[in-house]
Amino acid sequence: MKRYLTGIKPTGYMHLGNYFGAVKPAIEFSKRDDIDAFYFIADYHALNMLPNGAEMTDLTKHIACAWLACGLDPNKVCFYRQSDIPEIFELNWILCNVTPKGLMNRAHAYKAAVEANAAEGRDQDDRVNMGLYNYPILMAADILAVSADYVPVGLDQKQHVEMARDICTYFNNKYGKILKTPDVYIDTNCATLAGLDGRKMSKSYNNTIQLFCDESTLRKTINKIVTDSRMPGEPKPLDCTINKLYKLFATEEEKVAFDKALSEGLGWGDAKKQLYEIINRYISPMRDRYNYYMQHFDEVEAMLRAGAAKVRPIVQDLLSRIRHAIGVVDISK
Repeated sequence: MKRYLTGIKPTGYMHLGNYFGAVKPAIEFSKRDDIDAFYFIADYHALNMLPNGAEMTDLTKHIACAWLACGLDPNKVCFYRQSDIPEIFELNWILCNVTPKGLMNRAHAYKAAVEANAAEGRDQDDRVNMGLYNYPILMAADILAVSADYVPVGLDQKQHVEMARDICTYFNNKYGKILKTPDVYIDTNCATLAGLDGRKMSKSYNNTIQLFCDESTLRKTINKIVTDSRMPGEPKPLDCTINKLYKLFATEEEKVAFDKALSEGLGWGDAKKQLYEIINRYISPMRDRYNYYMQHFDEVEAMLRAGAAKVRPIVQDLLSRIRHAIGVVDISK
């Protein structure tokens, strides 16, 4: 059985793009009998992006409830919070001492920050702190601490796993083969959703549809989808944003019927109404579960702590062997 590790940062409220692009595939993946799945909330990774502790608390709570509402079964996976495994942060420091600075210089996030500063005429390291710079090392610690075989990521995250492999090699070359070298798992079935403006749905573009918003907000958001000037009665393009979104939620019969209606001139207003109805039908049960967990977070907290209780002995065993290898031992013996 192979071990797979997936983490999600609590840096925003989950939207449909997150759900179809990462969460839904991950939950389906976790149901396989040949998978040992570890899913964690990467709260310390979010420190660089959140303005205060209250927002960290709120968004961590949201992400935990969202995973469960979407169908994650904590009895099938190890579901835990990064901050509940302090050994990860000890491993992070140990790995810092075998990682070349040059490797961190090549990290995409750091290079993007340097390029942005250059474009604005700033010092290259302006607004760059060590959390941003060392981000790939903490990610490597997350992966290596649980001896993950595979890390499912999108193509834009592939570099992080490659760096974890490099860091693993540096450590093993110095102290012996203790850490397991992880592999990248690229899920080609992950969907990329169109947002309200037709571009990729992303918080960066402010074009998202929140997953658990109430019915009124959902309706208003869908009404903001950008359309062209075609009037009712004029055929509508089948590759429009409304139809792309509709197909994610519809049955095969509904897809055929909606295509036909668009081709025959369905008005944009009516098309948005039908899109709202089919999305709301799909997410209503998840919204109900989400609201329940948010109101009974003590149950969620117990699940997270139970997950950490399963994960922590695994990490502690590895750290014991690592401490011995680096010479941090009881020297009285």
